[in-house]
Amino acid sequence: MPEKDKLVIWPLYFDAGRSRSEGRMVEIHDAIKEPTIDDVMTAAMRSGLKPEIEREKKHPKTWADASGRILVPKSHPKSEILKRISKNLKGKKEATRGSRI
Repeated sequence: MPEKDKLVIWPLYFDAGRSRSEGRMVEIHDAIKEPTIDDVMTAAMRSGLKPEIEREKKHPKTWADASGRILVPKSHPKSEILKRISKNLKGKKEATRGSRI
């Protein structure tokens, strides 16, 4: 169980292929397709957070898939932290897609 001063962030919070009831926590235009734990970790670091990664953890809704999770310090409301991460996550994916063209 995470410490009380940490927030748990799962990759499925940012998955554009999921509905809100399936676990997505950001708006659809801020989500990306199939984010990995490494994508989320990089975006969290770019957001100025100090994330800790736990690769072996499984989200209760997707217990068959070991997606991993990150823990970040509880410095702001969770919704604000998710927006900051999604902004960097989406920017990274768009930059990667643009470099392949």
